[in-house]
Amino acid sequence: MTITKKDQILQLLNRMEIVRPRDVEAIGISGAYLHWLCDHGILERTSRGLYALPDSQPSEFRSIVEACKRSPHATVCLLSALRMHDLTTQSPHEVWLAIGEKDRKPQMTYPPIRVARFSGEARSFGMEYRMIEGVTIRVYSPAKTIADCFKYRNKIGLDVAIEALKDCLRSRKATMDEIWEAAKVCRMANVIRPYLEAIA
Repeated sequence: MTITKKDQILQLLNRMEIVRPRDVEAIGISGAYLHWLCDHGILERTSRGLYALPDSQPSEFRSIVEACKRSPHATVCLLSALRMHDLTTQSPHEVWLAIGEKDRKPQMTYPPIRVARFSGEARSFGMEYRMIEGVTIRVYSPAKTIADCFKYRNKIGLDVAIEALKDCLRSRKATMDEIWEAAKVCRMANVIRPYLEAIA
């Protein structure tokens, strides 16, 4: 029995929850078919170039999922990574993404994004992978995120970095040694040392 295009796309959505035209093109179906499914109420367009089932229940990280789906080589960092690791009660209105020093900034109007540029070991160190809503998300580890918060303290606030450090150690999401190692990679050892000593 032949599986229809609609059924193939629905099967894909059961695995991924959000699809782009290139996802359906990879299984031999024109991306334009997604528009037809939207016009007939079978799918809904969640934002430019992203489609989901109308009754899908988005997680609290839907904006992060959408940003990562549209920019798969970026890594979730700073305030958004703190949120994913449950190290802040804040819910940032922008998705913070790390990209390479010479990478082009992702072009998207929704969800709103903030870009931080990383290079060398500071870009690759502490990278973890999470599966959310069927999408693989790259996010920095709690220890690396803490070190990054101190590095970007002028943008996010020193108080946020200190609070995140305390929460991270209190909740045992990372050890002092792991944070120290990340701080050395990010060249933040001298900055973070007094705060670690004060907590120890």
